[in-house]
Amino acid sequence: MRTSLMLVAMAATSLAAQPAEIHVLVSNGFRAVMEEVRPQCESAIGHPLAMEFNSSTALKEKIGSGQAFDVAILTSDVTNDLAKDGKLVSGSTAGVGRGGIGMGVRKGAAKPDIRTAAALKQTLLKAKSITFAQDGASRVFIYKMFDHFGIADEVKAKLILEQGSTRAAAKVADGSAEIILTLVSEILPAPGVELVGPLPSEVQNYISMSAGVGAKAREADASKALVKFLAGPGIAAALKAKGMEPAH
Repeated sequence: MRTSLMLVAMAATSLAAQPAEIHVLVSNGFRAVMEEVRPQCESAIGHPLAMEFNSSTALKEKIGSGQAFDVAILTSDVTNDLAKDGKLVSGSTAGVGRGGIGMGVRKGAAKPDIRTAAALKQTLLKAKSITFAQDGASRVFIYKMFDHFGIADEVKAKLILEQGSTRAAAKVADGSAEIILTLVSEILPAPGVELVGPLPSEVQNYISMSAGVGAKAREADASKALVKFLAGPGIAAALKAKGMEPAH
C-alpha cells in the first residue's frame, strides 16, 4: 500500500511539473505555417501548443461566446476588433505574416491560364463551378474582382459557398467544384488540390494575419513569448514555404 501511495504521489508531482498547454486559436489561412513551426514555438516558449483551426470569423464568434484561449492568430481586422472589445490584451497584438489570393484545381486536372487579368477573366467565365469560403477573409476581394471584370451576374449561378476553406477545398478534391479561390496558404496543403498560381497583380489582394494574447490567458508570459516569436524572423522560411510573406 505504501509503495502504491508513493507511486501515485510521484505521478502527481510529475504531472504538476509539466508545463501547461497554450491554447491557440488559428485562422485557416495561417494553419500550414503554425503546423510547420510548432516545434520551434514549443521550444522557444517551453510549453506545448494545443491548436484549434477555423476561419477567423468563426473563431471570433467562439471568442465572443466566451471560449477560453491563450493566443489568437487571426486576420488583422479581427484581432483589432477583439482588442477594442477587450478580448485581447491591449498592446499585445503583432503582425505575423500576410498572404495573397490564388486559384486551385483538382489534383491532376489541367491548369487554366491565370497569368494575366484578361486570361483570368476568361477562365472564370469558362469555369463550370467556383467555390470559396462564405466566411473567409478573401470573399470580399473575390466579389470585388468579379465586379472589376464586370462578370458578377455571369458567375453568380456557378458559385458554391462553404463554411471555411477546408470544406471548399474538399469540393474541388472530390470533383464537386472545378476551381477554388482562396489564400495560397490554404490551397497548398489541401489534400487532392493543386495550386494554379496567385492571382495577377491587377486583382491581387493580401490578407494580413496578427497574433494577440487573450485577456484571460492562463499562461500570460508564455503567451506573450509566443506572439513575440511569431512576429520575429524565426518563421520567415516557413512563411515562404507555405505561400506567405512577413508582415508589412
